[in-house]
Amino acid sequence: MPTTTDFLSYTQWIGILTLVCGVLSLLGFIFKWGIRFRLVGITGFMGVLTGGLFALSIVPFSHTVIPGAVHFTLVYDNGGNQAVIALPTKINESQLEASLRQAASDFFSYGRLGGENNQLTIRARTVIHPEPGVSKPLVVGKISRSLAKRDDEQMTINIYKERLAQLPDTST
Repeated sequence: MPTTTDFLSYTQWIGILTLVCGVLSLLGFIFKWGIRFRLVGITGFMGVLTGGLFALSIVPFSHTVIPGAVHFTLVYDNGGNQAVIALPTKINESQLEASLRQAASDFFSYGRLGGENNQLTIRARTVIHPEPGVSKPLVVGKISRSLAKRDDEQMTINIYKERLAQLPDTST
């Protein structure tokens, strides 16, 4: 994953190329070249690219990886304060907690609407098959976190142990 330093380097090179295109556009108008308007368009596009890369070079972005989290799939997200993730049926309590923390980190955004309590609630569910041909969704845990602070120290995690015990194999 490129870092902000990489984007700053890309910005410098694209900026130089933008200036070269600008000089070519100017020469195109001075010498009345047939492609002078295309050169103006290319210069404008290069300016937009330069601005975008510059913005990426000053905005730090990172992805937090929580150790022990298993791969999950986003099932539902209302873009506000509710989300549901799907987990495999072979999961234990520590993996579930780590996966909930990973989802809380991944889905945090200042742009979410938090409702009355300004909290994001993520539910973790899996699908069990109590008998052939029957599927039953089973919510095994949930996490609630603040949408106002990125580093929320007061996240509440609820793990439903009685539902986790219904899973076929929790020893992995």
